[in-house]
Amino acid sequence: MKSLIVGTAGHIDHGKTALVKALTGIDADRLEEEKRRGITIDLGFAHMDLAAENDAAKTGETLRIGFVDVPGHERFVRNMLAGVGGIDLVLLVIAADEGIKPQTREHFDILQLLGVRRGITVLTKADAVDAETLEVVRLEVQEFLRGTFLDSAKADNSDSIVAVSSLTGAGLEDLRRALVAAAGEVAARDSGALVRLPIDRVFTMKGFGTVVTGTLVAGTIRPEDELEVFPTGRRVRVRGVQVHGQGADAAVAGQRTALNLAGASTEDLARGMTLAPPETLRTTRVVDVKMRLLASAPRALKDGARVHFHSYTMETVGEVRLYDSDVKTPTLTAKNAVRMGHPQLNSRPQLFPGRETFAQIRLAEAALLLPGDRFILRQFSPVVTIGGGTVVDAAPMLSPKEVRKIGRMAGGPVPAFSQAMEGLEWLDRHWAILALRASRRGQRGLSLAEAVAETGRRRDEITKLAEVLIEQKLAVRLQDRLFAAYEFELAQASLLDAVSRFHKANPLSAGMSKGEMQDELLRALEMAPELFAAAVESLARAKKLELVNELVRLPGRGVVMKDEEAESKKKIEDAFAAAGLKVPALQEVVAGLKIDKARAQKIVTLLLRDRVLVKISDELVFYRGALEQLRRDLAAYKTKSAKMDVAKFKELTGVSRKYAIPLLEYLDRERVTRRVGDVREIL
Repeated sequence: MKSLIVGTAGHIDHGKTALVKALTGIDADRLEEEKRRGITIDLGFAHMDLAAENDAAKTGETLRIGFVDVPGHERFVRNMLAGVGGIDLVLLVIAADEGIKPQTREHFDILQLLGVRRGITVLTKADAVDAETLEVVRLEVQEFLRGTFLDSAKADNSDSIVAVSSLTGAGLEDLRRALVAAAGEVAARDSGALVRLPIDRVFTMKGFGTVVTGTLVAGTIRPEDELEVFPTGRRVRVRGVQVHGQGADAAVAGQRTALNLAGASTEDLARGMTLAPPETLRTTRVVDVKMRLLASAPRALKDGARVHFHSYTMETVGEVRLYDSDVKTPTLTAKNAVRMGHPQLNSRPQLFPGRETFAQIRLAEAALLLPGDRFILRQFSPVVTIGGGTVVDAAPMLSPKEVRKIGRMAGGPVPAFSQAMEGLEWLDRHWAILALRASRRGQRGLSLAEAVAETGRRRDEITKLAEVLIEQKLAVRLQDRLFAAYEFELAQASLLDAVSRFHKANPLSAGMSKGEMQDELLRALEMAPELFAAAVESLARAKKLELVNELVRLPGRGVVMKDEEAESKKKIEDAFAAAGLKVPALQEVVAGLKIDKARAQKIVTLLLRDRVLVKISDELVFYRGALEQLRRDLAAYKTKSAKMDVAKFKELTGVSRKYAIPLLEYLDRERVTRRVGDVREIL
């Protein structure tokens, strides 16, 4: 069974609700105020099944059609916008006794901006006019729709204008046949995609609890599924699923869906929120878009202008930032000059009516948006529809101002990320889009979870796209992160450069600490730990770097000492070797050297790193050979007694308490001895 959503559109009192009732038998006006005033105020819903019996659809297939009936009054356009975002096909309703009216035009502009591609024009109230008047209205409508997706002159739209009377039933069968034909041209939505259900109604049903409804735009929802409410992050559980008012085992993309939810009350939910899989997608307050300003827009849209932003059922205020740094100057007629103001008088970027451009929109509230989502812009005041477009990137990393600055530094225009992706989306090159998304993150890389959140694609799809990139040597995957292939090469070059600079600046060091190098590169280049580890390993395999314990150095490079430094190193080593366990203070030894204190400290660090000297406390440093001899002495003593106290240790070693206590504590840490009360057991 194929499911699709049909939306109505048109001016107030042109018979949209009556038409839906005539087709389905369901009155979509559910509010008492709607029935009292005789106008639709909020969204209404109805449904019916149709048998497909012609070549345009699969013969014998049942079509399950959900209707979204929208208000036609100009004051309720925001409610209309909440209902048409998820429709597959539209019924553009025009009353034969009135013809094209203001909301006919505005609703049709909205449909085109939302990318609706299939529909039927319905001339209602055909019984209210004579045949000649009906034909005049038909010609007027044909002219209005010329060149659009509802152009009846197109071969596949030959039956796209149907005259009906909801009162007498005339033309309804023709309309049903037209619906079946149009439905055959509508592609089924992806029921295997990640779930997204924009909420359009929230209410409590006695005996059930909290219920939400919406048009399921992607995926499949079943009872007991766990979902996340965006943007609040609340977790809910699906207790029950209804499709068109009947209980169902599952709701699939393209169906009007009602969910009985556990874990949230009506106060926690509202129109404009979206249900999606938990911990998968992410909300945003900034989106890159490709947008068009309607030719009928009252004025140019300036950079920084505030607008009302609508997408699916959500709406919020947004601020538009244009990527194009040049003023778009139209042909200046006297009418344009009065209407827009002379364009040369304003140097700020602006978009003129009838033009399109790339822009960034900063939203006042967080929203769940993905690439490909359509949106509508309405002027901030007075509130009229002025344009719309498509979300290109819901996770932009640069602002238009930053892009323009990079362009100035580069000596020419630099395209925004969204501009770079436009052609790839048109060509359906999803692997190339993934490559761009990984590339723009530099040496931080793109995790698979981030790729899912940015694109809305399932993890298995992302994994397959990544495999294509790896096969083409355009990317590398390190654990769960994807990097552009050249970033791996740059990372290796950065590592070699860092080690070379370290050797030059620290000739008395045997090598660079691996941890210190990683911290430096993470700070300077924001290099991911996965990329660092893989680059070090690759260079070591290629023998371009040597790893000695936790030190990293160039092959064959060690400590490079001048004569006085080598002499000082020998003096320090000899001083501690000769002292045995009665070592001098390190500061005293260093003070007697001919070199400066900084170089002396580096030599001491080198001796400690090479374990020639061993630091056992903040003040005491011992020669390694002396400590090894102490271990042998204790092993020999153990043949006589397995225990000794401090006095016996002092007698054995000939040291004072100043040395004995730190030495015993060192031996405890090394598990040579173990303290039991006031004595030590020799292990």
